Amino acid sequence: MAPSTTVTRRVKRKAPRAFLKRTLKQKKPHLGLGRCCDLLIHLNCLLFIQRLAEESRTNACESKSRVIKKDHVLAAAKVILKKSRG
Repeated sequence: MAPSTTVTRRVKRKAPRAFLKRTLKQKKPHLGLGRCCDLLIHLNCLLFIQRLAEESRTNACESKSRVIKKDHVLAAAKVILKKSRG
C-alpha cells in the first residue's frame, strides 16, 4: 500500500481577538463596539470563507475543472455578496 500523504497541521482553536480589536479601532475609531463583537466578526468571516469555498468548488465542477481558479472564486464572490446585501 502507498504511504498516506495526509498532512497534519495544528489548528488554532481561539479567535485572534487582540488583532481584531486593534484593527477595528484603527479602521473605525468612532464605533462604540460591545464586548463580544470581535467574536461575531470573526464568525462572520469564517462563514463567508466557507460559503466562498463551496460556491467556488461548485463553479469549478460546472466548468469541468479539477482546480479552483481565480475566475471561479471571483464569480462565487459576486454571487455571495449579492445574496448577503439583503
